[in-house]
Amino acid sequence: MPELALALDWLQTRPYLYTILSAALLGCIAWLANWLVKHLLARALHRTLSATALGRHLPSYEHSIVRRLSNIVPALILAGGAELVPGLPGVVVTVVENVCRAFIVLTIALAIGGALKQANRLYEQRPDAHLKPIKGYLQVMEIAVYTLASILMIATLVDRSPLILLSGLGAMAAVLMLIFQHTLLSVVASVQISSNDILRVGDWVEMPQLNADGDVIDIALHTVKVQNWDKTITSIPTKRFISDPFKNWRGMHESGGRRIKRSLFLDQNSVEFIDVAQIEHLHHFALLRDYLNDKRDELEEWNRRLLEQGAAPLNRLRLTNLGTFRAYVENYLRQDPYIRQDMTLLVRQLAPTATGLPLELYCFTATTAWADYERIQADIFDHLLAILPEFGLRVFQHPSGAELREWRTPAAEAGGQTTAP
Repeated sequence: MPELALALDWLQTRPYLYTILSAALLGCIAWLANWLVKHLLARALHRTLSATALGRHLPSYEHSIVRRLSNIVPALILAGGAELVPGLPGVVVTVVENVCRAFIVLTIALAIGGALKQANRLYEQRPDAHLKPIKGYLQVMEIAVYTLASILMIATLVDRSPLILLSGLGAMAAVLMLIFQHTLLSVVASVQISSNDILRVGDWVEMPQLNADGDVIDIALHTVKVQNWDKTITSIPTKRFISDPFKNWRGMHESGGRRIKRSLFLDQNSVEFIDVAQIEHLHHFALLRDYLNDKRDELEEWNRRLLEQGAAPLNRLRLTNLGTFRAYVENYLRQDPYIRQDMTLLVRQLAPTATGLPLELYCFTATTAWADYERIQADIFDHLLAILPEFGLRVFQHPSGAELREWRTPAAEAGGQTTAP
């Protein structure tokens, strides 16, 4: 074509314009190739993957990996076509090639990082993923990839062998150990947590020294996120779960029972022997009939032997209201459908204190749900507090203002005055 030949001859007489137009043409070709790869190849790959089970679980696959890898095509075109641009200085050609190669390394590293994230998303869809999370290991691999990519990029930009940089890193090992000490400690902690099954996503943990009390929602390389019961989130360094003590409530959930350990504080002055009339009254409680009958036979036999030995009636054994109440509480818990009968169940006295005689209930509910647990516990103690007067017992509590106002001396009442002692 004579017109094209004339145009080329005209451009050759103007070398700067020829170089600029050639570079612009090369840039347009690179942009067009990038557009074609991103839109045509990415769409075709997306449609192909959508027909498979793997593709349905990766809705952003083409965005995170394919679209990044598509940037390699224009970089290759620019690196290979820089030498073909007429009039371009050799130094510029070298810089363009080195920058393009470094960009290719960066693109591949970002694509690998995206692939690792996608692998973690796929793994988290497994029903047992929370038992052994792999997020920490993938983050270690990601750090290694980015570190290697940084070395290769620097070596490419300065046009030197990467082995020279790696040999220099040997002298910087101590510095790198100091810089990445937290990362190394986190890696070791992550391995120990995973191998020993110390922590899982969904576990309820308590770490009072860090004000953490709630469910684990994420286990990463450097931090473990705990959503507290007030919906705040506490980020704890992963290594703290190896070095610091904490409580994991997973065993409680897996056992299916949650412990009740609470005491009734009784007034010791209300503890006394019960007479025949009181025993007849307590016989009306179905939970005490077997206990009272067994105790009656046992005491009659014991007292009969005492009389045969000539012991004074003062030595005979009698029932107490506290012992009978303790038997009632135990039988009450034994028949409660919300209490686990296959776990420890105790009703015991603790050492007397200045605030009364503790009668402790130690048992486990048949559910671990918080609201149900609190309801069951409250129902039990509501009933026991209400039925205490039937046994002649009183709860110990410090006198309140109303009680002090009702406490009047006979002399004050005679004078029409109220005097607190």
